[in-house]
Amino acid sequence: MSTEALIQVIASGLLMGLIYALIAVGLSLIFGLMDVVNFAHGEFLMVAMYATFGLWLVSGIDPVLLAPAVTALLFVMGALVYLGIVRYAMRAKANIGMVQIFATFGLAILIQGLSQYFFTPDYRSISNTWLGGHTLNVFGVYLPWPQIYGGVISVLVFGGLYLLMSRTDFGRALEATREDQGAVALVGIDRNRVFALGWGLGAALVGIAGAVLAIFYYIHPQVGATFALIAYVTVALGGFGSVFGALVAGVIVGLVEALTAVILPSSLKAVGVYALYLGVVFVRPSGLFGRL
Repeated sequence: MSTEALIQVIASGLLMGLIYALIAVGLSLIFGLMDVVNFAHGEFLMVAMYATFGLWLVSGIDPVLLAPAVTALLFVMGALVYLGIVRYAMRAKANIGMVQIFATFGLAILIQGLSQYFFTPDYRSISNTWLGGHTLNVFGVYLPWPQIYGGVISVLVFGGLYLLMSRTDFGRALEATREDQGAVALVGIDRNRVFALGWGLGAALVGIAGAVLAIFYYIHPQVGATFALIAYVTVALGGFGSVFGALVAGVIVGLVEALTAVILPSSLKAVGVYALYLGVVFVRPSGLFGRL
């Protein structure tokens, strides 16, 4: 392989890795806040993609400009899911972990079934966008503008998350709740309110990712499952609950996937990712940045 081709592979893997990190960070945030794995995370992504498609179809506005509206919609959806489902699942007297798993898994099946009923299993795509079909040539390395946009958005989102967590009262309350849910009640912090806002924030993050993906990826009822598996591996690799770990792991997953596609057939590109994760599990079961 030539140096130019290797740089092309690495650049493509890096950009997709940043998008994977953006997809996964909301899942990691919710787990770190409540020790709950949202098995409907992929379906949240699918809803965001369909929302982007629907708003584009109705208004004709480019998806880049629709991203804030989709993000706000997913924030409301996430908060309502907590208030209407997860909050009650957490009150289970026995087998609380299984109750939470089946509650979110059942929600995933419901969302996917409704999407098939209303939108049919047909593949859909957004055409004639500002970024779609355009590439940037950097000394012979071709970078698609949608992936560049997604990578830039991912970096900005992680920067915003850092500022939110470290510089705002809500971020401090969120971090305090992550550290000790019982102690925060003693200082007057409403745990349920923080949980609802945390779920809203986690869903909003995957909403941004969905708005980005809708620009260059096909939209269909099973699209969430495709990226949910990558998100779970990314979160587990980086360490459940670690926002910074999700960023690093997402980049690693993107790079390994891209390099594996060079060595093996493209249909087997995920093999390298899962092999890497299994290797890390044996050495550090909690993930790269997870707590032991």
